[in-house]
Amino acid sequence: MMAALSRNPTAQSDPTPVKYICSSRLVTLMAKKNSKVTPARRQYLDFKAQYPNAVVFFRMGDFFECFDDDAELVSRELEITLTSRPLTKDGERIPMAGVPHHAVEGYIARLVEKGYHVAVIDQIGNDPIDGIVPRKVTQVVTPGTVTEPAMLREHQNNYLMGLALEADRGGQGFSAAGIAYVDITTGEFQTTEVTGDGAPVKVLEEITRLNPREVLMGQTWATNGATLPPGSHLTPRPDFQFEPGYAAEALRRHFQVKTLDGFGLSGMTLAVCAAGAVLEYLKETQRGSIEQIISLRYYNTSRFMTLDTATRRNLELTETIRGGTEIGSLLRVLDRTVTPMGARLLRKWIGQPLLDLERLNARLDAVDALYQSGTLRAELHDLLRQISDLERLTNRVLTGRVGPRELLVLADGLNRIPEVRRKIQGVSEMESLYERLNPCDEVCMMIEETLTDDPPAVMNVIGTIRQGVSEELDHLYRTSREARDYIANLESVEKERTGLKTLKVGYNKVFGYYIEISRGLSERAPEHYIRKQTLVNAERFITPEMKDYENIILNADDRLLEIEKRLYEDLLKQIRRHSQAILSTATAVAHIDTLLSFAEVAARENYVRPLLTDEDVLEIKNGRHPVVEKTLKTGRFVPNDCSFDTEQRIHIITGPNMAGKSTYLRQVALIVLMAQIGSFVPADEARIGLVDRIFTRVGAQDEIHAGQSTFMVEMTETANILANATPQSLVVLDEIGRGTSTYDGMSIARAVLEYIHNSPNMKCKTLFATHYHELTELEVILPGVINYNVQVAEEGDTVVFLHQVAPGKADRSYGIHVAQLAGVPKAVVNRAKEILADLEAQGSDFKLKKTKKDSTHQISMFDDSRHPVLEALKALRIDQMSPIDAMTRLYELQRMAKQE
Repeated sequence: MMAALSRNPTAQSDPTPVKYICSSRLVTLMAKKNSKVTPARRQYLDFKAQYPNAVVFFRMGDFFECFDDDAELVSRELEITLTSRPLTKDGERIPMAGVPHHAVEGYIARLVEKGYHVAVIDQIGNDPIDGIVPRKVTQVVTPGTVTEPAMLREHQNNYLMGLALEADRGGQGFSAAGIAYVDITTGEFQTTEVTGDGAPVKVLEEITRLNPREVLMGQTWATNGATLPPGSHLTPRPDFQFEPGYAAEALRRHFQVKTLDGFGLSGMTLAVCAAGAVLEYLKETQRGSIEQIISLRYYNTSRFMTLDTATRRNLELTETIRGGTEIGSLLRVLDRTVTPMGARLLRKWIGQPLLDLERLNARLDAVDALYQSGTLRAELHDLLRQISDLERLTNRVLTGRVGPRELLVLADGLNRIPEVRRKIQGVSEMESLYERLNPCDEVCMMIEETLTDDPPAVMNVIGTIRQGVSEELDHLYRTSREARDYIANLESVEKERTGLKTLKVGYNKVFGYYIEISRGLSERAPEHYIRKQTLVNAERFITPEMKDYENIILNADDRLLEIEKRLYEDLLKQIRRHSQAILSTATAVAHIDTLLSFAEVAARENYVRPLLTDEDVLEIKNGRHPVVEKTLKTGRFVPNDCSFDTEQRIHIITGPNMAGKSTYLRQVALIVLMAQIGSFVPADEARIGLVDRIFTRVGAQDEIHAGQSTFMVEMTETANILANATPQSLVVLDEIGRGTSTYDGMSIARAVLEYIHNSPNMKCKTLFATHYHELTELEVILPGVINYNVQVAEEGDTVVFLHQVAPGKADRSYGIHVAQLAGVPKAVVNRAKEILADLEAQGSDFKLKKTKKDSTHQISMFDDSRHPVLEALKALRIDQMSPIDAMTRLYELQRMAKQE
């Protein structure tokens, strides 16, 4: 697709395409009307024709089998044996690979993780109809529609996203987009629109934030070179499903409304297109079972802080840059949640900081109330830890996929809600959450009064429904029990009644229950015994009464299971009526858990409440890096201040490597971000004006797969910052220009600083770390620039990095000392010192000569034409200068005049 959505044309690491298409060989075979295939083969081909782009798992006895190209793919991807069997009447052998039915979920999960779609064809009975076992599609699993708990990440949402794109005038990209995303395990369904020149970037930012497992796109766009970031799988869909009329009708039909205005979608055509396409896909893959999708919410991206892909990566919000794991990320530091709902909400908050001062202060008020009471925190933690995933369990109830034991877990979690309410009652800062906590007593009572104490995990065996729920069921259980008792006692009763000591009661699948008497005593069998079978040494008999009880026993389990399933479904229907209340409670629990996590971390790590304001200010006293501080193995973390005023908006920070410049840059950005998600921050004090965007250009690595060097990545990210930063933004730049030659890099770095300083649309708060000490001269040229340095203590040849940021510029880089600390051979270090001494000596001679030459100049009292400022003014080509260049040159001339 367009470059903004693509890291490169082969960004997906999977060796095979996400969209699996059956081979032309199989298509030809399916098209043969008179092909000599067995009935089972014909049935399979009919199903495959319905799902040509999915791997079909076809139930045959105790195995799920894959055939043809599917078999070869499954054998390769899952490393299972590829076999073959004759499935045509002329003996043609077909490739085949199978897995046991009881282990199929694990195999499906591995395929879906690789991006494949899987259609599960199961047997719906054991009695053949016209010589073939009836089968149906019971499940279609794709990366974005996974519902089985074993295939989901408990603490992460599993999003399916739809993109509806509007081509720009040139037809090469798009100028507007509708975005919709859904998590069918929680019922969350949201949509938005982005427009303007920055639409591709905004779409990529949303994809990065949400990290959807699957993205739907119109066929035309999808086949036009579209690629996505790793981890998201692209699924092309028919273009007509993204048409406004078709999509709007799909939404109206599902929500049973005449207009979509009530969802905030008036005039939001592209948002409607994206949401409608997502809904149609769910209907297709979920076989119409999408009752959990009960609402659609429109959101506006302008209500949240914008974080581009580079910033999320550089700040390591949810995973580290190198390892790609949560360990070492901000999420891992802040996450002390004890419920899955809370963990998922925390991840959302970190990825979507607020710009709403009122909502932020409400969060901080609640965190503060919890922070002040360690007892309340401990008691709430213990209670919440016992609450299950109410969100996903409720949605499994809505789809009918919940098991009896899961219902008991749901009831157990709801039973904790009254106590949670009691704990936060009277805490004014949490009053709104208190009101949303519904104990759903009726639901708990229904579950506990209907289900047995230890029901089976799934509804495929009897023993689910409690005695006393249904008279019909109880009567059948009594009858069945009496029949079993009759058969169990029959042998002893008949022995005593007939006096035949060799009489035995047995059972086999052919004749059922029978009475066996040895050949020598068989003539003494009672008259009502009916001879059924003659053996060499015995005779077998049956009685009408015994057969009546046999029928009861043999049919009872099927009948009991049928009644229990009916009663279980009735129970689910009753619970569904309360689903909104349960989901509202789940949301409240998630909020309490997340706020509690913030309070617990603040208490443990000595964080303080930030003072948020609409003023243009950023003041941090003794700020600390939340992750580095936590992972520091030796020594104490050295805190640092940061203060921006309305004039000096650019801080140039110099100092050696390993001194802590990058840590300082990141910690300021993280403290601002933490404040704007409602968390306390690692500092002694913090006064923060709301920031609309955080940009970071921190470090880089070659993206060889995209044909981009370190320097190209660096310049691309810098260009994005210069194009989109505002006066309300926080910009963090680390070593701009280092990816090219010294003079080129220094020139670019200076030009970037001048642009940020002079551009009236920017003037953003900027932290600029650099090794180009020449840039520190800008402090006397540009009034908005101030120098800071990371201090170093020297004793002879030994240096100690103090990690303390102080006003002023650094005089040296200490690169050789860093090399020595890194273990560079001593011979190399000593030689480097010699070379450095020679270069410094040459530099000193040059500076001395330059100073002497300059000192001979004396301003004439009568010939002002020789004044250097006037000479510089005369040399200016004003008609060729931009306003920003002119302003920078004016600052330089002012400095020259002051020096004179």
